[in-house]
Amino acid sequence: VQLQASGGGLVQAGGSLRLSCAASGRTFDSYVMGWFRQASGKERVFVATISRAATVTDYAASVKGRFTISRDNAKNTVYLQMNSLKPEDTAVYFCAARSRAVTGMVLTTSPDYDLWGQGTQVTVSS
Repeated sequence: VQLQASGGGLVQAGGSLRLSCAASGRTFDSYVMGWFRQASGKERVFVATISRAATVTDYAASVKGRFTISRDNAKNTVYLQMNSLKPEDTAVYFCAARSRAVTGMVLTTSPDYDLWGQGTQVTVSS
């Protein structure tokens, strides 16, 4: 299984971007999915997660109310709609998947995920 993230770019503060993460394979609907980000010189941190059937989502406090995670299991794709972007949102954004069985519906820490995409750069100018 491979994850391919796209949609990053340069945007002014207050603008919007939508990231996409396409997964190969035929078991996408069994994966808990997440987005993380890593700013230059900092650790990778949790952004958002979504359950297998998209019934449950969770967000980092810093993005709640501005970002929306969604998924289309028919297209093997998870999205991150980012609105009201701020310069502090500048980072490389990574999508992640939990392919192995897990009891939780959503997952908020990096070690919970076993598949990672290559990352897409988001830069927000002030």
